[in-house]
Amino acid sequence: MMRLNKFIAHYSTYSRREADQAILDGYVRIDGEIEKNPALQVDERKADVSISGNKVTAQDQFTVIVYNKPRGELVTKKDPQGRKTIYDSLSKNYRHFIPVGRLDFASEGLLLMTDASRVATALMTSKMERVYRIKIKGAVSEAMKVAMGEGLELDDASAGAHEHAEAGPMSFAPFYAYQVQKDQGDYSILKVAIGEGQNRELRRFFAHFGAEIVDLKRLSFGGIDLNNLPTGKVRFLERAEYTSLRAFVDGIERTTTQKEKQQKAAAQSPFGKERKKSDKESFANDAPTAPKPLFTKEKAKPVKRTFVKDKEKSKANAMSDSFGTNKYNPTKKYAMGSKKK
Repeated sequence: MMRLNKFIAHYSTYSRREADQAILDGYVRIDGEIEKNPALQVDERKADVSISGNKVTAQDQFTVIVYNKPRGELVTKKDPQGRKTIYDSLSKNYRHFIPVGRLDFASEGLLLMTDASRVATALMTSKMERVYRIKIKGAVSEAMKVAMGEGLELDDASAGAHEHAEAGPMSFAPFYAYQVQKDQGDYSILKVAIGEGQNRELRRFFAHFGAEIVDLKRLSFGGIDLNNLPTGKVRFLERAEYTSLRAFVDGIERTTTQKEKQQKAAAQSPFGKERKKSDKESFANDAPTAPKPLFTKEKAKPVKRTFVKDKEKSKANAMSDSFGTNKYNPTKKYAMGSKKK
């Protein structure tokens, strides 16, 4: 289920604001009846939605592209201030594509985009590994290393946030991995791997230690690498990448459907309360697992690891079912589930 305005924006060339306006102006019909509530929940697989007589259809087949976003572009369809967006640079063929997460105006690098909201949602809400290369002002302190390894809880995470963001608490999960590539006192360069995509997460994290991020580039997401894709250019996923992604999304949807059925059955049963606990246990035991290639189900408790240049000092073991972490080991280079020399 998804909001009507979001459904239209995802499966047509309309922006979210344009979808809102079309709905309010009475141009949108559901099952032949005019609908003026942009927040109405619709089933994207079954809903009969049309705009001015043109049907908006959710596609079962989906496309995913990799865009190497340059700095100075916003990840949004339209900006009230008139700043450049990714859609100003992308071909009109991708006008209806949804970005998987965001990179802020000053950040660059890999941005996955898809024409299917279910795929975007599955990826954005996962704990898949996101790998970044960042440059910060100053040295990498021991406090930073401890926080990267153990996580961080802040009562006020406004430092490093957008200037209009409200102050508030924020939790940072332990990094999947980090590597200090340069530490020259006045600036440092790190390669980090995290499993979340919170708003300006890395900028807020390092700002807490008084370190400003001056360069941030995403190198990979869920095992999909930027590689040598030029800035501002697009590539499609390869066949093996699609195979892994479909298995991942199908596994998520089967699990969700099974859980909903069990919850519904429990609610309708006169013994629903008594069965609630056992249903949850059954679901946990029967939930399908995705295959080991690129897109697998995330671990609930990822192993905390620190990557250092001196292999003898690193106690970490490579995780074959993690996303891209083995790429820190120069003797092992994997892509699309197969080994490359």
